[in-house]
Amino acid sequence: MQEKRTTIFENALIWFGAGVSLAEIMTGTFLAPLGFSKALLSILTGHVIGCFLLFLAGYMGGKTRMSAMETVTLSFGSKGALLFAMLNVLQLVGWTAIMIYDGALAANGAVSCGRWEWALVIGGLIILWLVIGIQSLGKVNLIAMSALFILTIVLSFVIFRRGDLSAAAEGGLSFGAAIELNVAMPLSWLPLISDYTREAEKPAAASAWSAIVYGAVSCWMYIIGMGSALLAGTSDIAEIMLKAGLGVAGLVIIVLSTVTTTFLDAYSAGISSELFSEKIDGKKVAIAAAAIGTAAAIAFPMDDFTSFLYLIGSVFAPMIGVMIADFFIIRRRHDEEAVCIKNLVIWFAGFLLYRKLMTIDLPIGSTLVDIAATIAICIAAGFAERAAAAKKAADTEN
Repeated sequence: MQEKRTTIFENALIWFGAGVSLAEIMTGTFLAPLGFSKALLSILTGHVIGCFLLFLAGYMGGKTRMSAMETVTLSFGSKGALLFAMLNVLQLVGWTAIMIYDGALAANGAVSCGRWEWALVIGGLIILWLVIGIQSLGKVNLIAMSALFILTIVLSFVIFRRGDLSAAAEGGLSFGAAIELNVAMPLSWLPLISDYTREAEKPAAASAWSAIVYGAVSCWMYIIGMGSALLAGTSDIAEIMLKAGLGVAGLVIIVLSTVTTTFLDAYSAGISSELFSEKIDGKKVAIAAAAIGTAAAIAFPMDDFTSFLYLIGSVFAPMIGVMIADFFIIRRRHDEEAVCIKNLVIWFAGFLLYRKLMTIDLPIGSTLVDIAATIAICIAAGFAERAAAAKKAADTEN
């Protein structure tokens, strides 16, 4: 029986849902101190960088028909990739908790019945999405995305129809730091996108449209957040919805956007866990991730997640740098090896470099510089390795 492949539209729909997110809106509110013009420029610049990387990651998985974490074996070996699979599962469970927490907090602000009650409702809906399964979500997602599309247009119109966008909000934020906040969000999806593009009929087109749709919608959400912070004078999503006069419609945006985005996190946590053993049932792990995230959202405060975003960047920016160099430039695979020590060392150097770059106010942010440096080190190491191998072969002949 031929395996069902996903269409470009289905992939684009998935990433539309990923982009319509409270986390994106909330991160956009952090950019208000720059003022509208500079904040908008940082949003566009950061998303061009982040979404181009997202496309490359999706193309790798689509071309090789591998899941996101399976593509990591191409550069780090079958056992070396387990480090990133573990880190990815942890960040996905973390994202699940943060998204449920934010969604519950916002929903409770719109209709007060208790934050933990809303966390249970949202967590339950995410588990329902997982039980239905990604292959059977087509019509459900289409209805959900249509509702979100209409409601976010209304929200945008209400927020921007009047008001002065020229003033900056209080607080200090450099342009480079703002770019990093924009790059970090698409960067957090790098270890996930191939879980969906690997099933695509047309990998390159599906990866491109996934990145384009996600990038456009994510920019839209950032702008809504930034604009609402400037015009409404608040970063509280529920208050923004209430001031916009959306009422129940605002509640629908909050709940649906949280479910459609967080579903992807939990689902990919399950897919990533399958790398550890063939006996692991990814769907059951995904449901467990949603349950753990719900419990964490009830138990712990998660109001500021900017440090979490930067941590994700420091881990996955050098990882994708190594993978880009191996797949597109050096064209060498390491998936038949247990561990590629060379690439792990290069990744760790890139990780340390990123943490160092965070202390320097670079006008283009840390990610692009870190990835470029990691790729350069990879290429130099690859040439050195080939030269050593050639010399060894020549010495053997002599």
